[in-house]
Amino acid sequence: MTRWLDDDEQRAWRAFYAAATLLIDRLDRELQHDAGMPHAYYEILVVLSESPGRSLRMSELAVLTRSSRSRLSHAVTRLESRGWVRRRDCDDDKRGQFADLTDDGFAALEAAAPGHVETVRTHLFDPLTPEQVEQLREISQQIVETLRQ
Repeated sequence: MTRWLDDDEQRAWRAFYAAATLLIDRLDRELQHDAGMPHAYYEILVVLSESPGRSLRMSELAVLTRSSRSRLSHAVTRLESRGWVRRRDCDDDKRGQFADLTDDGFAALEAAAPGHVETVRTHLFDPLTPEQVEQLREISQQIVETLRQ
């Protein structure tokens, strides 16, 4: 039996969906315009920059960026062509590869970060009170936890 959304749930769902898609679209467009990269590439660079030695196995990078291995491989190929990421084979697993963030990739990330952070601040945090920011964090963590189960 279908558990239909009531009117309040329907309004909440539609507001959430509109906010999430509009925000992600804005982040992607502004990163593309300002830094010449889509948000997905920015996320890969961020994850690599925060990893020990700025390096991760491709399989782990796929998990952390919530990407399929195929989609990640395509993105890393593009990042390699820009000189921002380098792939190397894993010594103890012939099928495994690492993605390494290059110095040029780190510089590209450093150049893109201020504009990206300003976009996030302007469109997500500035309209909210500190209490709403805390509520947003709690709600988002609950949704993530539920989806990861």
